[in-house]
Amino acid sequence: MSRKVTTILKSSRSPVGALTSSSLARSPVPRRNQASLSIWICIVTCILIFIFISSTVKMKASMLSVALALAPGAMAWKEVSDCDEIKYTSVPGFFLQDDANTDPNTFDYANFNFGLLNRTYPTDAKFDPRHKKTQWQRFANYVESLNDDCKKNKKDQTTYKVLFMGRHGEGWHNAAETFYGTPAWNCYWAEQNGNSTATWADAELTNNGIAQTTKANAYFKSRFADGLPYFESYYSSPLRRCLQTAQLTFGSLKLPHPFKPTIKELFRESISIHTCDRRSTKTQIHAFAPNFQFEAGFTEDDELWEGAQDKGETSAHQVARSKIVIDDVFSHDDNTWLSITSHSGEIGAILTVLNHRSFSLSTGQIIPVLVKAELVEPTVEPTSTYASFTSEPTCKSPPITSISGQGCVCATATTTFATATITSGCKAH
Repeated sequence: MSRKVTTILKSSRSPVGALTSSSLARSPVPRRNQASLSIWICIVTCILIFIFISSTVKMKASMLSVALALAPGAMAWKEVSDCDEIKYTSVPGFFLQDDANTDPNTFDYANFNFGLLNRTYPTDAKFDPRHKKTQWQRFANYVESLNDDCKKNKKDQTTYKVLFMGRHGEGWHNAAETFYGTPAWNCYWAEQNGNSTATWADAELTNNGIAQTTKANAYFKSRFADGLPYFESYYSSPLRRCLQTAQLTFGSLKLPHPFKPTIKELFRESISIHTCDRRSTKTQIHAFAPNFQFEAGFTEDDELWEGAQDKGETSAHQVARSKIVIDDVFSHDDNTWLSITSHSGEIGAILTVLNHRSFSLSTGQIIPVLVKAELVEPTVEPTSTYASFTSEPTCKSPPITSISGQGCVCATATTTFATATITSGCKAH
């Protein structure tokens, strides 16, 4: 009998708990009944042990179910129980954006076939012996062959996906930053909900931003006709500018797979003190984008934004939570061709997770990445700590000066910090 069960029996105030061997020896109960009592004690003890073991097993089973549901070891492409770490590689040599010579400041996806390189693949000889297939058709066939080879080898713990990550079109917060200048925007205006002419809290798209989605819509239509595989899954940040961008880009296209994007909390922009990074409630989001679906556990209120306390998310924290959401997608989505509508800062963090070179996106721009994901043995690394949210400098009123490269000087001493230094701001969102 376990120590815990023994303790339960000894501490019990019930008649059964009082029946110890010593009390039986002193008991006036006739000898012929002692055997019956012993049997009953044995039966009750067994019942208690059974209850204890059953509850323990159920509890462990429940915990195991949760662990398997969350752990990368329960990968969609492989059922592996002894691996709980995913290693990502951005496979180079397929897109111009992989090349260090490609300047992200001047690159436009619509001028370069989304950046797909004009090259041959090892599968071309069999798939396209007459050279009739398009570049996208041949690339898609090659990616399919990579996954087929992985599936044939039961010991291979690898999968490949093609992620198309698009930054939202220009929002009112972007226009406001351009108008006020980055230093003044960061230290004062970004903390406001808007001005007398525009609202940028959880900003929607400007007319220019809508035009950028029209451009993307037309270009995707032409590329789908050219053999680009239709996306099998769609994901979006919960912020309005992304919901609007995804809807206007894909909603009117004739698609073989239903356009039912999943809203994932952690695909949101870096959670700064700016009101453009504070999302609406779940109820408001549903009313704004009724055909979008929420991931499980999506909360009614924004429980992550700490702008009211002048606290913003650090870059290290953003990369860490971006790894969590990418792990979640790769763990539970068997599809190969995925669309993610997000933000410049968040896409930058995802590129870091995928071990891709830094590639900043202006509003409305799109970057595709061929991703190799491998299940690897968990590694033991030195524990590192970093601040998740830190105070950000602000002014209580419009600053006296706002000089690019130097920051802004506040008008009064009632500030979080005397001088606001330049941060990434919503321009990079």
